[in-house]
Amino acid sequence: MTAAEIAKPSASVGIEPLILDFLAYLELERGLSRNTLEAYRSDLLQFGEYLDRHGLEAEAAAHGDLAAFLSDLAHGDAEHPPVAPTTLGRKVACLRSFYRHLRREGIMEHDPTADLHGPRKPQRLPRVLSRDEVARLLEQPRGGGPLVLRDRALLEVMYACGLRASEAVGLELGDLDLEEGLLRARGKGSKERIVPVGRQAVAALSAYLRGGRPLLLGDGVQARLFVNRRGGALTRQGLYKIVQGHARRAGLQERMSPHTLRHSFATHLLAGGCDLRSLQEMLGHADLATTQVYTHLSADRLKDAYFGAHPRASR
Repeated sequence: MTAAEIAKPSASVGIEPLILDFLAYLELERGLSRNTLEAYRSDLLQFGEYLDRHGLEAEAAAHGDLAAFLSDLAHGDAEHPPVAPTTLGRKVACLRSFYRHLRREGIMEHDPTADLHGPRKPQRLPRVLSRDEVARLLEQPRGGGPLVLRDRALLEVMYACGLRASEAVGLELGDLDLEEGLLRARGKGSKERIVPVGRQAVAALSAYLRGGRPLLLGDGVQARLFVNRRGGALTRQGLYKIVQGHARRAGLQERMSPHTLRHSFATHLLAGGCDLRSLQEMLGHADLATTQVYTHLSADRLKDAYFGAHPRASR
């Protein structure tokens, strides 16, 4: 779906051309996903309806107008419940990006979002597995059948490289350099990064490429590295079922999602002495602050180990 298709007609006619131009910029120049484009479209059309009700135009909106719009959302009314803080934060980010674009295009001289702040979100630490739990999970694909070889390679490479689910299913054969122990991952916004691949993941991938993928593929042709039992590209839904199935057999189903392996990868690297900048690069985070959440998690684990082991450190 293109930006033009996403920007459907609505009651807020005045803002529509600006939304269309903004979505086209996000799609063509920043390569944002369809889901992100749809979320931005929905947020901006809602803002446009607010402007219409108050006789305002987007180009003339001031900081107070935007703050009042967000306040209405936060408090709700008889017909609409209050908007959750996380949703409100997304709308603030959307408005900031939208008005920065208007300034770049010379449509506005001032930025009404310069001092606009969203609600403070409570920081939730990601779930991670211990090293023993990761080992238990990775031991679950047992045997030598093609699906077993695929599952073992998939789990090993996700943990070895800290891949997102979308990055794992998006891997292509040309993204691997097993001799050098490297792979190319395509992250958010189609940004590419090179990530090292550990010895055990290289071995699992080699076994899959020799005795698993050719049997699953048959006479078919497929650029994607990981394929399903019919030889087609593995989907995110298929990956989720694979991870959940092995997590259930390992007794970890309550604590597992595909992203859990990424969180565990990051936490274990930091605990092993990896520096934060290198971890940021391997995870593909644009902002170091996103990576820093793992320092808090590692600190909590260190405290648990300290208070559990030191004879004079009882809580």
